[in-house]
Amino acid sequence: MRMLLPLLLAGLLASAHAATLRVTPGASLQQAIRAAKPGDVLEIERALHTGNFVVDKPLTLRGIGRPTLSGAQRGDTLRVTATDVVIEGLIVRDSGDSLKDQNAGIYLYPGAHRAVVRHCDLSYNLFGLWIEKANNVVIEGNLITGKREYNSAQRGNGIQLYNTTGARITGNNISFVRDALYVDVSHHAIFKGNRLHHSRYGTHYMNSYYNLWEDNDSYYNRGGLALMEVRDQVVRNNRAWGNSDHGIMLRTMQDSVVENNVIAGNNRGLFIYDVEYVTIRGNLVVDNRVGVHLAAGSTRNKVEGNDFIANREQVRYVGARDERWGTESGNHWSNYLGWDRDGNGVGDVPYEANDIVDRLTWRYPSIKLLLASPAVQALRLVSQQFPVLRVPSVVDPKPRMQPTNKQWSQWRGKHYPGQ
Repeated sequence: MRMLLPLLLAGLLASAHAATLRVTPGASLQQAIRAAKPGDVLEIERALHTGNFVVDKPLTLRGIGRPTLSGAQRGDTLRVTATDVVIEGLIVRDSGDSLKDQNAGIYLYPGAHRAVVRHCDLSYNLFGLWIEKANNVVIEGNLITGKREYNSAQRGNGIQLYNTTGARITGNNISFVRDALYVDVSHHAIFKGNRLHHSRYGTHYMNSYYNLWEDNDSYYNRGGLALMEVRDQVVRNNRAWGNSDHGIMLRTMQDSVVENNVIAGNNRGLFIYDVEYVTIRGNLVVDNRVGVHLAAGSTRNKVEGNDFIANREQVRYVGARDERWGTESGNHWSNYLGWDRDGNGVGDVPYEANDIVDRLTWRYPSIKLLLASPAVQALRLVSQQFPVLRVPSVVDPKPRMQPTNKQWSQWRGKHYPGQ
């Protein structure tokens, strides 16, 4: 307590002496930053400020009437090297385009802890926000668009997080960048309420632990959410739809929960690769070309209470032995052909993916035209009765007769444009 008291007194004195200063049109913004005292608030009136600005002390930069900071397509438009900087209500644009130098609209340098960037427009920057070794940052309510005429590989990312802890990334709208959110070695973070679209990946995410993904929309990308080399994640109540490849990719993941997400209209809904000890429950996987692509020994997972509806191919699985899902409460499969004689809502015979009919449709796609015919349905039933014809499969011993999500039909037809 004796050590904390001087720090508290210093903070109170700093706040007591903080001033609010106006930066009027025609005034030099960098000179105003240089002249300000730590803790001051700079209220920047509507004007165009051109240059590469550096904030090297704790300040608040608050836009009045949406002033514009332009980097004139050189370097970083705004660089933050101090702790406790707040940036709000600004248009920040026109960074340089050097991928080597990681040019950004706003670059939060190592040590820029507790920075806040809110309600800004970051447009025509290579990277919208580059955040490196800066902890407990808050990035909320920003509109971020990239250099949309560049090829994907030449663009930067919307928000890039590297080696951070405790970030809060909420309510941002990010588009026309390489990857909307690129996250590496960043832990104990929250990603909530973001819209991620028209990019390569909505989320490109790896080597990060103990994070929450909630209520994000990822659409019209190549891939929606890509979570790789991670553990201890909670991925819930997200919507990944209309992506040209996968909706949600889980690659080399352990000890996580993926629940109550909507995965609709993608080429592959769930791509699950090298995943163990993960709970996948309550998700709606609807109207994808492939509902689930399961590979690379993904096993020992709990898959319960999901709805797999109207996917052209429910499960694509190649393995050496059966993978059992739904052993506790079962999942709903719209192509289940069994019956429920006792009326308890659970099918009397197990559901099996990858039966002989599925394999025929992979080899001869035109057979899909006959899927509803009595001959094909009889072939499916015969394959269940003669094990010599079956291959290892995803088996659900308690298939639910009715879906849990009653609004599933509203998610049909949400495909990537042109597909």
